[in-house]
Amino acid sequence: MDKVLVVIPAYNEALNIERVVGDVITNYPMFDYVIINDGSTDQTADICRKHGWKIIDLPMNLGLAGAFQTGLKYAHRRGYRYAIQFDGDGQHRPEYILPMKEKMDEGYDIVIGSRFITGKKPHSMRMFGSRLLSGSIWFTTGVKVSDPTSGMRMFSRKMIKEFADGLNYGPEPDTISYLISQGAKVAEIPVIMDERILGESYLNPVNAARYMGKMLFSILLVQSFRIRDRR
Repeated sequence: MDKVLVVIPAYNEALNIERVVGDVITNYPMFDYVIINDGSTDQTADICRKHGWKIIDLPMNLGLAGAFQTGLKYAHRRGYRYAIQFDGDGQHRPEYILPMKEKMDEGYDIVIGSRFITGKKPHSMRMFGSRLLSGSIWFTTGVKVSDPTSGMRMFSRKMIKEFADGLNYGPEPDTISYLISQGAKVAEIPVIMDERILGESYLNPVNAARYMGKMLFSILLVQSFRIRDRR
């Protein structure tokens, strides 16, 4: 199967999910999709069922890592060649999925939609953290990743299997760093991302600072002791 599966994790995205999924289905019917309802307590699941959309309901909130891994298990069992993480909050633009696939076809394992290949990062605490993450990935792997916190990432069949079978594979910068160190070929293409229109992100300034600190600690220290599951 030479198809892309669009994996859409969604937690309490009732205000955005109709617009996001409707856009993918209406304008990009060449891509398959699955919505992972991550234990939402709002009307996210009801909206999806009303439209008859493909949805996997998780009985409780597992967080992004658990939701995304569920999507990758689905992709692995159905033999998809590529799978892309596509956020349910409306920030990712589906017109970049095909260019990412075309880049993957050149032989890459992971392609990241990057906001900072051609443009400079703005001066803010969050972007300072992004610079630190980019530096730590380069320091530990020798590979430059301009936008390590981008959530728009496409994975090859080999990487789909890694996420589907592994226990600790979250779609986060530390996992990307680890996979690079294990030989994964990574590329970036330039994309534009939209701001969230409705709803609230969990990454407020305090949570963002904690997240950056956790990722830095993991990339610089924890990943060097990680043992790869080779089942």
